[in-house]
Amino acid sequence: MKLVLASNNAKKLVELQALFAPLALDIVTQGSLGIAEAEEPHHTFVENALAKARHAAQHVGAAAIADDSGLCVDALDGAPGVHSARYATQVDDTPDREKTRGLQDAANNALLLERMQGIEDRRARFVSALVAVRSADDPEPLIALGRWQGSILTTMRGEGGFGYDPLMFIPALKQTVAELGAEVKNRHSHRALAAQQMLALMREVWHLG
Repeated sequence: MKLVLASNNAKKLVELQALFAPLALDIVTQGSLGIAEAEEPHHTFVENALAKARHAAQHVGAAAIADDSGLCVDALDGAPGVHSARYATQVDDTPDREKTRGLQDAANNALLLERMQGIEDRRARFVSALVAVRSADDPEPLIALGRWQGSILTTMRGEGGFGYDPLMFIPALKQTVAELGAEVKNRHSHRALAAQQMLALMREVWHLG
């Protein structure tokens, strides 16, 4: 089954392809099909993911899946939350999309560290909302939610991952997310937890696998 991912994030595509491997889905990004990114005006991950999934499904006339995820920090009242990807002032675009994303990640991390200065309560969680629709007007979207608990470090550690991964320390694994191998991350992450729920829903409701 072909499934359009409502994202142009190449690293997110790789993660989801690995997570959904048991269903042998053919997942392609909306960017590879020439579909522009949807607006994300809502205040919750679930609402934004649903809007993105419906947008992609409408343009391709087929099933789509969207992930809206981010970092919620207790001491910042849940910020950056749905604004995680552009927490800091948006950086100027470059011809290289991944380079632009890397520059934005660096600005976001710098701002987070600035706003966490002097704060003792470093508790935070990564949140992932996965929403899948069979069509743009699907009355029964599949919704899965995953949370990954950790704490914010005062300095960045690790070269892997993306976004806030170098600052997010996972006590149970004694490493930052950026220090984890892909296999470990795909077993424990917020996106992995949401994907496990989504796999079960796709098997039960869509009769896949």
